[in-house]
Amino acid sequence: MSEEPLRLGIAAEGISDYHILLAAAKSMAGGKPIVATLLQPEESDAFTGGGDAGPLGGGWKGVGKWCFQAARRGGGKLSGGLLDLFDVLILHLDADVAAEEPAEGSPFVGLPCEQPCPPAVDTTDALRAVMLRWTGESAIPARVVLCTPSKSMDAWVMEAFFPDDREMNRLGKECHGGPASRLAQQPKRARFSKSGYRGKAAEFEKRWTKVTNALDEARRYETEFVAALRS
Repeated sequence: MSEEPLRLGIAAEGISDYHILLAAAKSMAGGKPIVATLLQPEESDAFTGGGDAGPLGGGWKGVGKWCFQAARRGGGKLSGGLLDLFDVLILHLDADVAAEEPAEGSPFVGLPCEQPCPPAVDTTDALRAVMLRWTGESAIPARVVLCTPSKSMDAWVMEAFFPDDREMNRLGKECHGGPASRLAQQPKRARFSKSGYRGKAAEFEKRWTKVTNALDEARRYETEFVAALRS
């Protein structure tokens, strides 16, 4: 009898982030087959991160709106019904979202919540609390995993492919404010942009352990993902 696939739901800031999250999940699942559903944003050939994508838009605001919508459908809580569809549900926000200052009257309550870095965990803990508030939860529900790379998913990609970057190491790999800009500064023969994450996903999967060995938020994400699998 074939093994039942892992039903994985992902709400991410962008399509590029989705491909990295899925690659990491494949590494952590230990060969278990995965059926992944991209919940947010809606996939488009023209969309690679940020901007508008589907009815909720893309980027961190799209994830926030998705959280509000999921909570409403669950009678005020994310765990009110949606979780029955998935074995693991991943909610992703980059930690740089903690610095955002929404306009007065915005539904994105709790922002800004950025703390000095290092340590990165002070900001990511604050952002995780905000995410829970948006989902109507007081604690992380079973089988839900919060993914909050510091300062962004690009730091995880930098660690996987360019771990010796002097600027990232000088400022702190999880405190550098612009890891995406460092991708653009790599040697021409090796550099790639966010639009290239899909093509790098298989290699990222192989290098995931290097990322978790170096970055605290990646290691926390792995710990909580594996715990969700066991639940």
